Amino acid sequence: MQERGSFTEEPEGSRGERDERRCSCGSKVSLVTASSIPVLPSVRRFPSPFDLSSMSSRPPRAVTVAETAEAAVDDPEEVASAVQMIISNSTARRSLGYLSCGTGNPIDDCWRCDPDWHLNRKRLADCGIGFGRNALGGRDGQYYVVTDAGDDDPVTPRPGTLRYAVIQDEPLWITFERDMVITLKEELIMNSFKTVDGRGANVHIANGACITIQDITNVIIHGLHIHDCKPTGNAMVRSSPSHYGWRTMADGDGVSIFSSSHIWVDHCSLSNCADGLVDAVVGSTAITISNNYFTHHNEVMLLGHSDSYVRDKSMQVTIAFNHFGEGLIQRMPRCRHGYFHVVNNDYTHWEMYAIGGSANPTINSQGNRYLAPTDPFAKEVTKRVATDASVWKSWNWRSEGDLLLNGAYFTPSGAGASASYARASSLGAKPSSMVATLTSDAGVLSCRAGAQC
Repeated sequence: MQERGSFTEEPEGSRGERDERRCSCGSKVSLVTASSIPVLPSVRRFPSPFDLSSMSSRPPRAVTVAETAEAAVDDPEEVASAVQMIISNSTARRSLGYLSCGTGNPIDDCWRCDPDWHLNRKRLADCGIGFGRNALGGRDGQYYVVTDAGDDDPVTPRPGTLRYAVIQDEPLWITFERDMVITLKEELIMNSFKTVDGRGANVHIANGACITIQDITNVIIHGLHIHDCKPTGNAMVRSSPSHYGWRTMADGDGVSIFSSSHIWVDHCSLSNCADGLVDAVVGSTAITISNNYFTHHNEVMLLGHSDSYVRDKSMQVTIAFNHFGEGLIQRMPRCRHGYFHVVNNDYTHWEMYAIGGSANPTINSQGNRYLAPTDPFAKEVTKRVATDASVWKSWNWRSEGDLLLNGAYFTPSGAGASASYARASSLGAKPSSMVATLTSDAGVLSCRAGAQC
């Protein structure tokens, strides 16, 4: 039984410490003297509040960019093919009637048919696909129930708050006692091995700062409304029990992923933030962005720090079963350097373009549905940003089995433009005609204990 605002299982130990801090999109941060608090005991009641009398000379060790790059796989085509096999098998089981509630979406079919999902929450961690499939989140730790929607002090967060939970060193699976609107005063700087699981409650991170995943590993974000995120900063913010530091201004992303690996963002609803809805930069890799509903935003998703930041060649991202909906303009995503598998998404709105890139990214678009806007000058799905055709013609951008509607067209290049091109596996994405079914529940789900989610 989960005790409110407290731990409920014995954790395995402390992981995911960090040192030098930067804010999203690379702004450097000056560190100040770090304050220390006792490591939380494994008890089933709140530990004592922060003890700021003990001082630490330096913050914990960070996950380095080189270590993050090690999470990249040698052959991304194998992962893309594995995703296709999983999707194919899931939809085949559905057609044969093996899953009474199944949609053919392999992530959802892995856990949603269980009416006791609330008793088996951690099963979710075994349901990932694609490059972020190995994200453990807090699977091997305790549950922690957020009971307090407040965020009065980003340096000394109260026990029971979301900020208090996400900064802890040990793995935690974080849930919510009730419906909440959490308005963060400063960036929510997460620590490694955390799951933030909004299922069973209506949880909004809104009207303030939002989520920063920086120099860490193994994070799952599931079932949150993230919207109206604002730039914040020039303030002290705690990032672990033993460290806080000065943060310069952040951009106001919904989810900012900076030099981190094994990250999975699933079934969130994101809209109307100051900068990006989901941005991943500075060597981040092993990421899956799935089942989300994106609306009312300009620059939706940036994947890659800059054209000159070549360490992003190790970036590998799966973008699957998302609905890119009303009020979107561009960057769904906008990519640099890495490998990006865009599979079985529903693009119903864009005003400029859907998928863009520079610095020779690989774009593997499979089984998506692209519905072009009425503007005759915005029919193209793809955009090579500030690059001459003599350069981008060798980039590997390919479209396979995509449904192009209302005059939409995808401009392939490189190996993707060759009629003789063949993938390592002949398994294709699910037919684009199935996209409506596969993405029908994109965004936050309405889940209640004792019923299928």
